[in-house]
Amino acid sequence: MRQTRPAKPAKPVNSPPRREPASGREPRAAQPAASALTLSRVSGRSPMQRSGRALYLALLSAALLWASLPPLNFWPLAWIAPVGWLLLARQQVLPGRRPYLVLWLAGFGFWLAMLHFLRYPHPATSIGWVALSAYLGCYIPVFVGLVRVAVHRWRVSLVLAAPVVWTGLEMARGHLLSGFTMASLGHTQAGWLPLVQVADLAGAYGVGLVVMCGAAAIARLIAWDGQRRAWWPVVPAAAVIGATLAYGYWRLHDFSGRPGPSVAIIQGLIETKVKADPNLRDVIEAEYMGLSRQAVAERPGLDLLIWPETMCRYSLFTFGDVAAPPPGADWTVDRLREFARWNEDQVGEIARELGAPLLLGIDVHHIGAGVEKHFNSAIQVTADGRIIARYDKIHPVMFGEYIPLAAWFPLLYRITPLAAGLTAGSQAATFEYAGMRLQPDICFENVLPHLIRRQVLEMRRAGREPDVLVNLTNGGWYNGSNELDLHLLCGLFRAIECRKPMLIAANTGFSAWIDSSGRVRAQGPRNDRGVIIADVELDDRTSPYLNYGDLPAGMCLLACVGLAISGLWDRWQRR
Repeated sequence: MRQTRPAKPAKPVNSPPRREPASGREPRAAQPAASALTLSRVSGRSPMQRSGRALYLALLSAALLWASLPPLNFWPLAWIAPVGWLLLARQQVLPGRRPYLVLWLAGFGFWLAMLHFLRYPHPATSIGWVALSAYLGCYIPVFVGLVRVAVHRWRVSLVLAAPVVWTGLEMARGHLLSGFTMASLGHTQAGWLPLVQVADLAGAYGVGLVVMCGAAAIARLIAWDGQRRAWWPVVPAAAVIGATLAYGYWRLHDFSGRPGPSVAIIQGLIETKVKADPNLRDVIEAEYMGLSRQAVAERPGLDLLIWPETMCRYSLFTFGDVAAPPPGADWTVDRLREFARWNEDQVGEIARELGAPLLLGIDVHHIGAGVEKHFNSAIQVTADGRIIARYDKIHPVMFGEYIPLAAWFPLLYRITPLAAGLTAGSQAATFEYAGMRLQPDICFENVLPHLIRRQVLEMRRAGREPDVLVNLTNGGWYNGSNELDLHLLCGLFRAIECRKPMLIAANTGFSAWIDSSGRVRAQGPRNDRGVIIADVELDDRTSPYLNYGDLPAGMCLLACVGLAISGLWDRWQRR
């Protein structure tokens, strides 16, 4: 007899639905998958097509931001440049399989184009160009990722999240890996004087915050990824921009300068290969002495002449306990001291011939017992030829003035254009001329706002707060490229932040006289020689930035850290 299997009892109609084990909340891993499926069905696009859309938006923003900075300098584009990145931040699911890689590629390309001047000094510096661009390119995907956490996880408005995250990341960029602030978003607005006056409150970072606020409002005006356009963000963005402009107009009209000294800034045209050849020292001296005589003839009774970084090719020497030269040396201690006195006499002779005080960029060497140090320095020389003060550069440029780890691996200096590493100075300095104080900095030091602020405050505590900032630099390394423009913009913002005039002496350009409101009163030519006579106006206005520094940007950076922790925690929980 065939046996029949018992029938499976029917499920009771009123039985409760099956429940998953309680977890406290819905699994987050299921949400992105569902959203991605919905996006794919609605758009009808393949993953490759959606990846292309992310690439187009990322590259479009990078291209617009590049065009808003030198050399094109179409500054209004900066207000719409970030919109592509912000639309990706608004999207529920980033399109494509590797969206953050696409964003990094866009950032990498932007910085390669912006920093191409780093390939000019030496073939070996091209390695630094690529490495620096690769590092800086990381900030774009991090920016989009943190804004997404704020908008989608914490429901923060894009108009608040984007400016805060951007400002925090710009501050991080100004400090990490020795710091780099060239081509900041706020620098695009240097020509709009009322807007950039807010830099004396929050630095150049504050100007970038205002621009990003406007860009975020524009991004919310676009219907995107199933979200309707929103008009309300225009109101807070307009309020921020309006308040910034009102403050700027007030600060511009609040200025009442007092007469300062008359200063001649000497800009020669010396190629770096000439500077590197000790046999051509007379060529450099003839160039700068000729231009200095021209300045003295044009304005008798000058209070000061300024030469750029290392353009005085006589070297100064200082000595420690030197009993004997190292083995194999072709000099004796007496000969070296005699050579040092001759160099110092030659420097004094320059001032005596011109009949005016000098501020010179010069190399300084210290010889001690078993130690030799090299400084990039600025010196104060009186009209009768006495050297009475010196400043040694505090912040050497990585790969430009020293090679990391080369102290342990000297071979690294043999494969680069550097003969030896530069020794960092230990303290700020001020030079006094005609009743005013000047604070010198050298080369890329004025790229770092916190460094200049720290030096000013150091001198304030010593009772010698400077009236004028001076930058000595050498643009001859960069072949007349956009580096000259980017460096000039940094000097302009340092003048506003500290409310002190900035004088820039740059070999091959751009030398400049910038007043304490950021106006470029005079500028030297690009890749050429020239003389600037500056009748400096001193400014007695206070600067909140000097008192409180990067506190606003620091709070934004702290918010970025919180968002990063939140995003990583959510990602860990999903896994």
